[in-house]
Amino acid sequence: MSSPGRTAPRTGSAQARSTRPQDFLRGDTGVLAVLRRIHDLPVTSYYLVLAATLALTGIGLVMVLSASSITSYAGGEGSSFSVVGRQAAFAVVGLLAMLGLSFVPLRGWRMIAPFAIFIGIALQVLPFIPGLGRTVNGSTSWVSIGGIQGQPAEFVKAALALWLGVFLANKAHRLRSLKEMMPAVAVLGIVLGFILYGRDLGTGLIIMGLALGALFVGGVPWRYFLGALAAIGVVVTLMVITSANRMARVRAMLTGSDSAEMDPLGQHWQSNHGLYALASGGWFGVGLGASREKWSWLPEAHNDFIFAIIGEELGLLGSVVVLLLFAALGYGLVRIIMRSRDRFVQTSTAAVFMWLVGQAAVNIGVVAGVLPVIGVPLPLVSYGGSALLATLIAIGMVLSFARAEEGAREAMRAQSNRVRSSLAVLARRPARQK
Repeated sequence: MSSPGRTAPRTGSAQARSTRPQDFLRGDTGVLAVLRRIHDLPVTSYYLVLAATLALTGIGLVMVLSASSITSYAGGEGSSFSVVGRQAAFAVVGLLAMLGLSFVPLRGWRMIAPFAIFIGIALQVLPFIPGLGRTVNGSTSWVSIGGIQGQPAEFVKAALALWLGVFLANKAHRLRSLKEMMPAVAVLGIVLGFILYGRDLGTGLIIMGLALGALFVGGVPWRYFLGALAAIGVVVTLMVITSANRMARVRAMLTGSDSAEMDPLGQHWQSNHGLYALASGGWFGVGLGASREKWSWLPEAHNDFIFAIIGEELGLLGSVVVLLLFAALGYGLVRIIMRSRDRFVQTSTAAVFMWLVGQAAVNIGVVAGVLPVIGVPLPLVSYGGSALLATLIAIGMVLSFARAEEGAREAMRAQSNRVRSSLAVLARRPARQK
């Protein structure tokens, strides 16, 4: 049996990926033909990921404002805009970092990887230092410095995605031996050890999924991949059955709306009110800002359960738009994987895909009641400065991969020249008539 991810052919021919406008406009002008040519452009991956990211970030800021305005004002903040103000500040910093990192060449990322994972692991120690660490909702994974609170594990995700890509690419022809895999096993063990010791199983699950995505596309033999999958299953099972709180969440998910088993004031409270929010939204929602569940009925309305507020205020239509944007982001990431011949690019992008799309699927599944309540936010949308910043950094890395696609830089340069020429024409003053 061949190793997973051994072949990831670049799709499309050189002619289809031509960046010349005359080639793009030549031929059939039907809608499907035009869309096909747009799809085959080398810059499509870049703009697809960028557009989806900007749209989700914008929707996130609007919905964080809507979901947090009441509790922010009533909770002593003194302003309905204090929460969204902090989120907007992180969004600005993150977007600037994303755009800056998109220009980093591939060799730059390879050089950064060892330092990134070392810094990421070092940050994992901070939550356990007295005076710095904070326990939130039973999880010791937070750090508070100078009034700014964040989760170091969010930055570990980005560092791990980068480092695993470099490591597996360098070991591409020597992965038949378990000895060659030991550095990856050690790094994953240290990272997960800190996270699970802090009782943050939700983040641990996301990192496990990230690692599986990297191992699958990175060419790890099936026996090692299946072994890692089995080990993850054992660890998760033990973490659940040894915790009364986690077992209660699983039972709450399994019993669902069974009135005989339901505990409406206990474990079912959050999931029930999340479903109430989704159900009351109907087709078009009750209106932006008009949510009733955000009036302290739904815990973590602006964070883990923000998708419920989206469903309530924007209805099925708004929910589908968010789902389509995540689908577009995921497709853009898959497209980068398929069109690249660099194992490092393929593996790191696969890790980011499993992180962002997988976490979005888990979050939405929790809100919809098909998964037990797990404390993971909706990427780019939920409140959380460190999560937003780390996500935008990872997307900046992926955008730099998209820019490295054959023909992409030339196409962007040609587009930039056309824009400058158009602006020059507009700025040129008409000559005075005598």
